[in-house]
Amino acid sequence: MASSVWKGAISFGLLTIPIRMYTAARSERVQLHQIHKKCHTRLRQPLFCPECNRIVDRSEVVKGYEYAEGKYVVVDDEEIKKITPKSSRTMEILAFVKESQIDPIYFDASYFALPEKDNEKPYALLLKALEDTDRVGVAKVTMHQREYTVFIRPLNHGLTIHTMYFANEIHEVEGYGKLDKSTALKPQEIKLAQQLVETLSEDFNPKQYHDTFQENLKTLIAAKQQGKTIAEEQPAKRAPVIDMLEALKRSLAKNDHSKPKRAQQHEPRRRKAS
Repeated sequence: MASSVWKGAISFGLLTIPIRMYTAARSERVQLHQIHKKCHTRLRQPLFCPECNRIVDRSEVVKGYEYAEGKYVVVDDEEIKKITPKSSRTMEILAFVKESQIDPIYFDASYFALPEKDNEKPYALLLKALEDTDRVGVAKVTMHQREYTVFIRPLNHGLTIHTMYFANEIHEVEGYGKLDKSTALKPQEIKLAQQLVETLSEDFNPKQYHDTFQENLKTLIAAKQQGKTIAEEQPAKRAPVIDMLEALKRSLAKNDHSKPKRAQQHEPRRRKAS
Protein backbone atom coordinates (compact mmCIF):
# COMPACT_ATOMS: atom_id res chain seq x y z
CA MET A 1 0.00 0.00 0.00
CA ALA A 2 1.15 3.57 -0.66
CA SER A 3 2.80 5.54 2.14
CA SER A 4 0.56 7.87 4.12
CA VAL A 5 1.34 11.59 4.09
CA TRP A 6 -0.26 12.35 7.46
CA LYS A 7 -1.33 10.34 10.50
CA GLY A 8 -3.57 11.73 13.20
CA ALA A 9 -7.24 12.11 14.01
CA ILE A 10 -10.29 14.06 12.91
CA SER A 11 -11.95 15.75 15.89
CA PHE A 12 -15.72 15.92 15.41
CA GLY A 13 -17.18 17.51 18.55
CA LEU A 14 -16.17 15.05 21.28
CA LEU A 15 -15.72 12.29 18.72
CA THR A 16 -12.18 11.34 17.65
CA ILE A 17 -11.60 9.52 14.37
CA PRO A 18 -8.03 8.18 13.91
CA ILE A 19 -7.09 8.28 10.22
CA ARG A 20 -4.25 8.14 7.74
CA MET A 21 -4.16 10.42 4.70
CA TYR A 22 -2.99 9.26 1.28
CA THR A 23 -2.35 11.36 -1.82
CA ALA A 24 -5.46 11.13 -4.00
CA ALA A 25 -4.10 12.69 -7.20
CA ARG A 26 -0.69 13.59 -8.54
CA SER A 27 0.42 15.09 -11.84
CA GLU A 28 2.06 12.52 -14.10
CA ARG A 29 4.73 14.12 -16.24
CA VAL A 30 7.68 12.91 -18.27
CA GLN A 31 10.67 14.47 -16.52
CA LEU A 32 13.36 15.98 -18.74
CA HIS A 33 16.63 16.54 -16.87
CA GLN A 34 19.50 18.92 -17.56
CA ILE A 35 22.41 16.99 -19.04
CA HIS A 36 25.87 17.89 -20.32
CA LYS A 37 25.64 18.35 -24.11
CA LYS A 38 29.12 16.91 -24.66
CA CYS A 39 28.94 13.66 -22.65
CA HIS A 40 25.19 13.36 -21.87
CA THR A 41 25.85 13.26 -18.11
CA ARG A 42 23.10 14.56 -15.84
CA LEU A 43 24.04 17.83 -14.17
CA ARG A 44 23.54 18.19 -10.42
CA GLN A 45 23.48 21.22 -8.14
CA PRO A 46 26.15 20.91 -5.43
CA LEU A 47 25.66 22.34 -1.93
CA PHE A 48 28.40 24.93 -2.37
CA CYS A 49 29.21 27.65 0.18
CA PRO A 50 30.78 30.66 -1.57
CA GLU A 51 31.99 32.10 1.78
CA CYS A 52 33.93 28.93 2.75
CA ASN A 53 34.70 28.16 -0.91
CA ARG A 54 33.79 24.47 -0.56
CA ILE A 55 30.97 21.95 -0.95
CA VAL A 56 29.26 21.33 2.40
CA ASP A 57 27.76 18.12 3.78
CA ARG A 58 23.98 17.90 4.29
CA SER A 59 24.57 17.57 8.05
CA GLU A 60 25.89 21.16 7.98
CA VAL A 61 22.68 22.55 6.47
CA VAL A 62 20.23 24.51 8.64
CA LYS A 63 17.16 26.60 7.88
CA GLY A 64 17.28 30.38 7.80
CA TYR A 65 15.04 33.34 6.99
CA GLU A 66 16.61 36.19 4.99
CA TYR A 67 15.43 39.42 6.67
CA ALA A 68 17.93 41.60 4.77
CA GLU A 69 20.27 40.94 1.87
CA GLY A 70 22.80 38.35 3.02
CA LYS A 71 21.51 38.39 6.65
CA TYR A 72 19.60 35.42 8.07
CA VAL A 73 17.76 34.39 11.21
CA VAL A 74 18.70 30.73 11.84
CA VAL A 75 15.84 28.47 12.98
CA ASP A 76 16.55 24.89 14.12
CA ASP A 77 14.22 21.88 14.13
CA GLU A 78 13.61 21.96 17.89
CA GLU A 79 12.43 25.58 17.71
CA ILE A 80 10.08 24.71 14.85
CA LYS A 81 8.72 21.78 16.88
CA LYS A 82 7.88 24.10 19.80
CA ILE A 83 5.73 26.42 17.67
CA THR A 84 3.93 23.65 15.74
CA PRO A 85 0.18 23.95 16.55
CA LYS A 86 -1.93 21.07 17.87
CA SER A 87 -3.39 20.59 14.38
CA SER A 88 -0.22 18.62 13.57
CA ARG A 89 -1.88 15.65 15.29
CA THR A 90 -5.57 16.55 15.40
CA MET A 91 -7.68 17.82 12.52
CA GLU A 92 -10.44 19.62 14.40
CA ILE A 93 -13.58 20.35 12.40
CA LEU A 94 -14.46 24.02 12.90
CA ALA A 95 -17.65 24.21 10.84
CA PHE A 96 -19.88 22.46 8.33
CA VAL A 97 -20.80 24.30 5.13
CA LYS A 98 -22.74 23.54 1.96
CA GLU A 99 -20.45 22.28 -0.80
CA SER A 100 -22.28 24.51 -3.29
CA GLN A 101 -20.94 27.54 -1.39
CA ILE A 102 -17.30 26.59 -2.05
CA ASP A 103 -15.94 27.85 -5.35
CA PRO A 104 -13.58 25.26 -6.98
CA ILE A 105 -10.86 27.94 -7.19
CA TYR A 106 -10.20 27.32 -3.47
CA PHE A 107 -9.42 23.60 -3.91
CA ASP A 108 -5.70 22.73 -3.87
CA ALA A 109 -4.29 19.21 -3.24
CA SER A 110 -6.56 16.18 -2.73
CA TYR A 111 -6.13 13.26 -0.32
CA PHE A 112 -7.99 10.07 0.60
CA ALA A 113 -8.58 9.54 4.33
CA LEU A 114 -8.72 5.95 5.59
CA PRO A 115 -9.70 4.94 9.15
CA GLU A 116 -7.11 3.34 11.38
CA LYS A 117 -7.67 -0.31 12.25
CA ASP A 118 -10.61 -0.91 14.62
CA ASN A 119 -11.82 2.70 14.16
CA GLU A 120 -14.21 2.19 11.24
CA LYS A 121 -17.39 3.07 13.20
CA PRO A 122 -16.71 6.78 13.99
CA TYR A 123 -15.36 7.17 10.45
CA ALA A 124 -18.56 5.67 9.02
CA LEU A 125 -20.66 7.92 11.28
CA LEU A 126 -19.02 11.13 10.04
CA LEU A 127 -19.22 9.92 6.44
CA LYS A 128 -22.94 9.15 6.79
CA ALA A 129 -23.64 12.51 8.47
CA LEU A 130 -21.91 14.41 5.65
CA GLU A 131 -23.70 12.39 2.96
CA ASP A 132 -27.13 12.87 4.54
CA THR A 133 -26.76 16.59 5.22
CA ASP A 134 -24.95 17.43 1.97
CA ARG A 135 -22.30 19.30 3.96
CA VAL A 136 -18.53 19.63 3.93
CA GLY A 137 -16.42 19.82 7.07
CA VAL A 138 -13.95 22.71 7.38
CA ALA A 139 -10.92 21.91 9.54
CA LYS A 140 -7.28 22.82 10.14
CA VAL A 141 -4.26 20.54 9.84
CA THR A 142 -0.50 21.12 10.08
CA MET A 143 1.82 19.13 7.80
CA HIS A 144 5.06 19.84 5.93
CA GLN A 145 5.70 22.81 8.28
CA ARG A 146 2.56 24.64 7.26
CA GLU A 147 -0.96 24.87 8.67
CA TYR A 148 -3.68 24.27 6.11
CA THR A 149 -7.40 24.86 6.13
CA VAL A 150 -8.99 21.75 4.62
CA PHE A 151 -12.34 20.57 3.32
CA ILE A 152 -13.55 17.11 4.40
CA ARG A 153 -16.19 15.75 2.07
CA PRO A 154 -17.73 12.38 1.15
CA LEU A 155 -16.81 10.78 -2.18
CA ASN A 156 -17.57 7.22 -3.34
CA HIS A 157 -18.33 6.03 0.21
CA GLY A 158 -15.12 7.46 1.67
CA LEU A 159 -13.78 10.70 3.08
CA THR A 160 -11.68 12.92 0.84
CA ILE A 161 -9.67 15.85 2.17
CA HIS A 162 -8.75 18.89 0.08
CA THR A 163 -6.31 21.57 1.19
CA MET A 164 -7.62 25.08 0.61
CA TYR A 165 -6.04 28.11 -0.97
CA PHE A 166 -6.37 31.04 1.44
CA ALA A 167 -8.23 34.14 0.28
CA ASN A 168 -4.99 36.14 0.06
CA GLU A 169 -3.56 33.45 -2.27
CA ILE A 170 -6.31 33.99 -4.85
CA HIS A 171 -4.86 36.62 -7.15
CA GLU A 172 -6.68 39.57 -8.61
CA VAL A 173 -6.24 40.51 -12.25
CA GLU A 174 -7.04 44.04 -13.28
CA GLY A 175 -10.04 44.16 -15.59
CA TYR A 176 -11.23 40.61 -14.80
CA GLY A 177 -15.03 40.41 -14.56
CA LYS A 178 -15.48 43.94 -15.86
CA LEU A 179 -16.61 43.67 -19.45
CA ASP A 180 -17.19 46.82 -21.41
CA LYS A 181 -20.88 47.76 -21.03
CA SER A 182 -20.96 48.69 -24.70
CA THR A 183 -20.51 44.98 -25.59
CA ALA A 184 -24.11 44.38 -26.59
CA LEU A 185 -25.21 40.85 -27.50
CA LYS A 186 -28.01 40.20 -29.96
CA PRO A 187 -30.80 37.81 -28.83
CA GLN A 188 -30.12 35.55 -31.84
CA GLU A 189 -26.41 35.36 -30.92
CA ILE A 190 -27.29 34.33 -27.36
CA LYS A 191 -29.76 31.71 -28.61
CA LEU A 192 -27.27 30.19 -31.06
CA ALA A 193 -24.51 30.15 -28.41
CA GLN A 194 -26.85 28.29 -26.02
CA GLN A 195 -27.70 25.79 -28.77
CA LEU A 196 -23.98 25.25 -29.39
CA VAL A 197 -23.48 24.56 -25.68
CA GLU A 198 -26.32 22.02 -25.82
CA THR A 199 -24.84 20.19 -28.82
CA LEU A 200 -21.52 19.81 -26.96
CA SER A 201 -23.13 18.82 -23.64
CA GLU A 202 -22.49 15.32 -22.27
CA ASP A 203 -21.95 13.48 -18.97
CA PHE A 204 -18.54 14.14 -17.45
CA ASN A 205 -16.14 11.23 -17.99
CA PRO A 206 -12.60 12.08 -16.79
CA LYS A 207 -11.13 8.99 -18.52
CA GLN A 208 -11.73 10.48 -21.97
CA TYR A 209 -9.42 13.45 -21.34
CA HIS A 210 -5.68 13.07 -21.84
CA ASP A 211 -2.51 15.15 -21.87
CA THR A 212 -1.75 15.05 -25.61
CA PHE A 213 1.64 16.74 -25.16
CA GLN A 214 2.80 14.06 -22.70
CA GLU A 215 1.55 11.30 -25.03
CA ASN A 216 3.42 12.89 -27.93
CA LEU A 217 6.55 13.35 -25.81
CA LYS A 218 6.57 9.63 -24.93
CA THR A 219 6.15 8.79 -28.63
CA LEU A 220 9.04 11.13 -29.50
CA ILE A 221 11.33 9.52 -26.89
CA ALA A 222 10.42 5.99 -28.03
CA ALA A 223 11.03 6.94 -31.68
CA LYS A 224 14.42 8.51 -30.92
CA GLN A 225 15.46 5.38 -28.96
CA GLN A 226 14.83 3.40 -32.15
CA GLY A 227 16.60 5.95 -34.32
CA LYS A 228 13.38 7.13 -35.95
CA THR A 229 11.86 10.54 -36.50
CA ILE A 230 8.26 11.69 -36.19
CA ALA A 231 6.08 13.72 -38.49
CA GLU A 232 5.18 17.22 -37.36
CA GLU A 233 1.55 17.66 -36.39
CA GLN A 234 0.05 20.41 -38.51
CA PRO A 235 -2.28 22.85 -36.75
CA ALA A 236 -5.84 23.05 -38.04
CA LYS A 237 -6.41 25.98 -40.38
CA ARG A 238 -9.09 28.38 -39.19
CA ALA A 239 -10.69 31.03 -41.32
CA PRO A 240 -10.88 34.48 -39.72
CA VAL A 241 -14.20 35.20 -38.01
CA ILE A 242 -15.84 38.13 -39.74
CA ASP A 243 -19.44 37.72 -38.59
CA MET A 244 -20.03 36.15 -35.15
CA LEU A 245 -23.59 35.12 -36.02
CA GLU A 246 -22.43 33.30 -39.14
CA ALA A 247 -19.61 31.64 -37.16
CA LEU A 248 -22.13 30.33 -34.61
CA LYS A 249 -24.35 28.93 -37.36
CA ARG A 250 -21.41 27.13 -38.99
CA SER A 251 -20.30 25.74 -35.61
CA LEU A 252 -23.78 24.35 -34.99
CA ALA A 253 -23.90 22.77 -38.44
CA LYS A 254 -20.46 21.24 -37.96
CA ASN A 255 -21.26 19.79 -34.52
CA ASP A 256 -24.58 18.34 -35.71
CA HIS A 257 -22.59 16.14 -38.11
CA SER A 258 -19.59 15.38 -35.90
CA LYS A 259 -21.13 14.73 -32.47
CA PRO A 260 -21.94 10.97 -32.93
CA LYS A 261 -18.34 10.38 -34.04
CA ARG A 262 -17.01 12.51 -31.16
CA ALA A 263 -18.96 10.58 -28.54
CA GLN A 264 -17.19 7.35 -29.55
CA GLN A 265 -13.71 8.89 -29.32
CA HIS A 266 -11.99 7.93 -26.07
CA GLU A 267 -8.33 7.43 -26.92
CA PRO A 268 -6.00 10.36 -27.68
CA ARG A 269 -4.58 10.68 -31.17
CA ARG A 270 -0.88 9.80 -31.23
CA ARG A 271 1.74 10.79 -33.71
CA LYS A 272 3.05 7.99 -35.84
CA ALA A 273 6.76 7.28 -35.97
CA SER A 274 8.19 7.35 -39.44
